[in-house]
Amino acid sequence: MENEKQNGDKKGIAVSFYKAFKSFGTTLPIMLGIILILGLFRTFVSKEMVISIFTGDTFQSTFIGALVGSIFTGNPVTSYIIGGELIKENVNLLAITSFIVAWVTVGIIQLPAEAGILGRKFAFNRNILSFILSILVSIATVKTLTVIQ
Repeated sequence: MENEKQNGDKKGIAVSFYKAFKSFGTTLPIMLGIILILGLFRTFVSKEMVISIFTGDTFQSTFIGALVGSIFTGNPVTSYIIGGELIKENVNLLAITSFIVAWVTVGIIQLPAEAGILGRKFAFNRNILSFILSILVSIATVKTLTVIQ
């Protein structure tokens, strides 16, 4: 009985290692993609380009951040990295936050596919509502951060 338990524990450990290795294998291409995107971002997007897009005006920069995030849809991990680079370029935190929220929630590029699957009315309403909420969530997030600090 004791021997069977040890064999079961060894099998469980082997299965756990296999699952962890498999998870690492699926995550590795994503991480490499993020590194490549970051390299492309640093290469092709100059400080002058960022400054010209984000004007410094709080409302306009927040709107532009949400608009750019809506167009260039992506996964959250990538948005955090790009957001970190924007912080280094002294872009307004409201603009960065609205960019990140819109990047993850609004999907203009995939709108035709979403409309085909879920219906045009639903897809358009969801994207418009997500765009508006990305601005409101960014305002609430930054206001909360200023209260906490």
